[in-house]
Amino acid sequence: MTRQDFPTLGAALSAGVPGGLFGGVCIWIYEALVWVGAQHLLPLAGIPANAVGLVFGKAVQAGLGPVAMILGTAIHFSFAALWGVGFALLWPALRRRGVEATLAALGWAVIAWVVMHGAISLVSSNHPNYLDPNVVIGGVMSHIVFTVAMAGVVKRRMAR
Repeated sequence: MTRQDFPTLGAALSAGVPGGLFGGVCIWIYEALVWVGAQHLLPLAGIPANAVGLVFGKAVQAGLGPVAMILGTAIHFSFAALWGVGFALLWPALRRRGVEATLAALGWAVIAWVVMHGAISLVSSNHPNYLDPNVVIGGVMSHIVFTVAMAGVVKRRMAR
């Protein structure tokens, strides 16, 4: 890859941040439909606070009360935006090599899931069993929803 394969930071930010934020909304819609509605894994109000529990533990999440929803939302969308910018930095090089955005997004979903849950495992012992196939499949599926939506926005914004 050469220097011209990569966009400027400004271009990556202007495509990646909105892409990541859109993907962040889509993953929450997926979690509301699947994790809350179909699987009954948590209440709807538990989605925004979930990031706090994963990072700092369930005791901190419970101790913060409603503030956990605000902090969890900030954590969720900050990381979503960062993952969007990362994808936007790589997308032009992949596009020039003929890789479709959706295909790239599928790989990005797996990378995002592994990195995020590896990091969560390092900073907290209070997380789901990441060796449980149901947890892995559910997590990867939610990240696919995130990255495919995010990649569509990044692709469209960087085509301009």
